[in-house]
Amino acid sequence: MQALIRKPKPFYAKLHNQVIIAICAAIIMGAAWPTAAVKMKPLGDGFIKLIGMVIAPLVFCIIVSGISGMGSARRVARISVKSMVYFYVVSALALLLGLIAANLIPTGVGLNIDPRSIDTSSIAGYVTAAKDQGVVAFLLNIIPVTMVDAFAKGAILQVVVVAALFGVALIYLGERARAVKDLVDQLTRVVFSIVEMIVKLSPIGAFGAMAFTVGRFGLHSLLPLLKLVLLFYGSCLAFVLIVLVPIARHVGFSILKFCRYILDEILLFLSIANSEALLPRLMEKLERMGVPKSVVGLVVPTGYSFNLAGSSIYFTLCVIFIAQATNTALPLDRQLLILLIAMLMSKGATGFTGAGFVVLAGTLSAMPDIPMAGLALLLGIDPFMQRGRGLVNYIGNGVAAIAIAAWEKDVDIAELNRHLNLGPDGDVAVAPTAPGPHLQAGSAVDGSDGGAAPAGTK
Repeated sequence: MQALIRKPKPFYAKLHNQVIIAICAAIIMGAAWPTAAVKMKPLGDGFIKLIGMVIAPLVFCIIVSGISGMGSARRVARISVKSMVYFYVVSALALLLGLIAANLIPTGVGLNIDPRSIDTSSIAGYVTAAKDQGVVAFLLNIIPVTMVDAFAKGAILQVVVVAALFGVALIYLGERARAVKDLVDQLTRVVFSIVEMIVKLSPIGAFGAMAFTVGRFGLHSLLPLLKLVLLFYGSCLAFVLIVLVPIARHVGFSILKFCRYILDEILLFLSIANSEALLPRLMEKLERMGVPKSVVGLVVPTGYSFNLAGSSIYFTLCVIFIAQATNTALPLDRQLLILLIAMLMSKGATGFTGAGFVVLAGTLSAMPDIPMAGLALLLGIDPFMQRGRGLVNYIGNGVAAIAIAAWEKDVDIAELNRHLNLGPDGDVAVAPTAPGPHLQAGSAVDGSDGGAAPAGTK
């Protein structure tokens, strides 16, 4: 083993600095030339589509490789059960926090809005989509029509089901399926390489997405409902401090250092507002920190449908806000019913742009006494709130993977903290003296932007 010292990258060459510059330029353009800024939307959409095309095969490869590497179907079941227990407990805490915040600071009281006076034409599409968001429909949709259909649609939870069955089958077949397992491992490295190439384009995608948002909605669109937006972000911050920070401390790492480690992804998400597009980067960085591929492959993709704390806060705040704004009485028993409905409806509040808003419509459809027309009040500010809920979901899934790995006693916390202390731009790298399965001789494993080692490299 020998240490290779890499010179620090110049300011302009670091990915997160490029993203910050792109965001600033986009905000200026959106404020000064909104018409031109709106035309930048294809840049953001194109970047998201590029990432989206590799998510399904990447999730499949990682889950299959991780499960087959466990060697025991019983261990797969144990981690799955622990994950679901964690997800539901954390989601319940998020829903409760949103309920408390909405009652302590009733932002909708005093608006005295007559639902009959609201133009509902802008929300017709969301209301229609919400009809397909029932709990039974969601559970049935987890099962794909065919194995190939799951990949064609890019339905992550369906891909998880197919991959889990495939991985368990490889466990039962053992050495007879060794060639297939090795092929999946090689495909994982190839897909990660494709992801790294695409991520280099993230400043362009960030510019296009942010320019469109500011140009289309304008910064002034926050003003009428600024109190609700501030309450939402305050509740998200409170959730991080009250729930995620204690979990991280119990495990033995700093959530602040973890956020610094994924700073590139956080900044990029604030621009493109699509956490699924950044799922591959989160999984790769968790593996680089020492979280086993088996845990990452099961927890993170599943968490994208079941561990949505930010979305849970959003649902309860918005439902109660609409009730307050339209003078709809909500006694305690009705509010507790909202918690139960939101707990069920929130599973699957991802997978497409505006999914959170659609699931919010589905939650309201289960509460007929709260006017569905109230959704129109939130349409203008939803793009800004979308960033908050998605960011909490994203960070929360990273924390969940580490916590469940620690619960399984399957992660070296000292090693994990060493990576966190170095940060993603650590200058010291170690390379093997002979070519290995992940690196060629003389190459360096570092945490640099857009040049991360393939998943599985420790």
